Amino acid sequence: MTRKIAVVGAGYVGLVTGVALAQLGHYVTCIDVDTTKVDQLNRGELPIYEEGLRELLLANREAGRISFTAHPKRGLRSAEVIYIAVGTPPKEDGSADLRYVESAAYDIASYATQECVVVCKSTVPVGTNEQVLQWIEKEKKEDIKVHIASNPEFLRQGSAVYDTFHPDRIVIGSNSSYAWDVLTEINAPFEAPIVKTDLASAEMIKYAANAFLAMKISFVNEIANLSEKLGANIEDVVSGIGKDQRIGEAFLRPGIGYGGSCFPKDTKALSHLGSDFMERLRLIETTVEVNDMQPSRLIQKAIKRYGDLAGKRMAVLGLSFKPGTDDMREAPSLSIVNGLVDLNAEVVAYDPVAMERAATIFEEGVDFASSVEEALTGADGVFILTEWPVIKNIAPDVYAARMNQPIIFDGRNCYGIEEMKEAKLEYYSIGRPPQFGQLISNPLT
Repeated sequence: MTRKIAVVGAGYVGLVTGVALAQLGHYVTCIDVDTTKVDQLNRGELPIYEEGLRELLLANREAGRISFTAHPKRGLRSAEVIYIAVGTPPKEDGSADLRYVESAAYDIASYATQECVVVCKSTVPVGTNEQVLQWIEKEKKEDIKVHIASNPEFLRQGSAVYDTFHPDRIVIGSNSSYAWDVLTEINAPFEAPIVKTDLASAEMIKYAANAFLAMKISFVNEIANLSEKLGANIEDVVSGIGKDQRIGEAFLRPGIGYGGSCFPKDTKALSHLGSDFMERLRLIETTVEVNDMQPSRLIQKAIKRYGDLAGKRMAVLGLSFKPGTDDMREAPSLSIVNGLVDLNAEVVAYDPVAMERAATIFEEGVDFASSVEEALTGADGVFILTEWPVIKNIAPDVYAARMNQPIIFDGRNCYGIEEMKEAKLEYYSIGRPPQFGQLISNPLT
């Protein structure tokens, strides 16, 4: 059954959700207060980089199944299903800022004209959906029936389109059988198991899932740091524990920590929620603490190696928090690049898609290269911060040929130790023994 759907918010989640629902045959209107973004999307241009999204946007725009507006009334007045996909940024204390969710609720109350299901896609604290219903009921027209549901997303940035069409599961939380029926029908084409819960459980599932995955990353980074000091190889350790089916290999990849719009925000919000109810979440607190400290370890390796970084030309490869996206929110590159600048190093950076965004963040002290080769030319060292294929596939001899000193600080373990040994390069990674090429003594001792 084809439905008229509104999506409030055209960021990562809202845009991918809207395009995917249009691809399923529904008529979708995405609403966003950013008029520049709306105009851009109506021209078929994307404000973000997400693989495969532009092609789907153009196809469904051409078919007349998706449009964008900055006017809530235009998008909400005839909608049968309304998705709230606005941001819930962290406040200074780590709690979730719900002002945009509240604004969306009041817009729905003002402009909805028929019975509808309001679906919260935004990541919100437990109890928020009940509050959304109260906000709507307080202001809505008396004859409009509103059903509330929580349908959290589990998308990986860089793989969001794939994840939307190939979900592990779909969570639908509601106290309304009507909402369950409508959302079950809408999500049926995805052919994934559907987990039906109450509102509070669905809200908690989202936070718990992100916190657990973040905890696995911080766990493996702590083990990697200890392994490095003890002479163990974290790759072997991960292989040994990851094949245990009770643990699994996913998210057991050591590096310089997680970033992006979800894990940092959601772990802090969950920790704050626990404090609000006097239920301190010590594991989550430690997860956040370990992640906050992890990027500095790469700089410490460089300080020990060089002693003084002032005047050293440092290449930085990769700026986005992960491959497949231009998102730099909470990216480890932020603290590392700023740290290098503070140490008076000359920084030249390259990223295949995040350069324009990075230029608005690093206002001074950072030059940008047009290619990997340009960034490496004349460098005294290189920091690998994002494992883009174009970076992972750099042949070791390129470092030797281009750099003044081919010294590599690999924050993503893109290369094998044996590969670097054969190339006779000086190589530092996370959780593995350093490789010093033909040097007789350890430069870090």
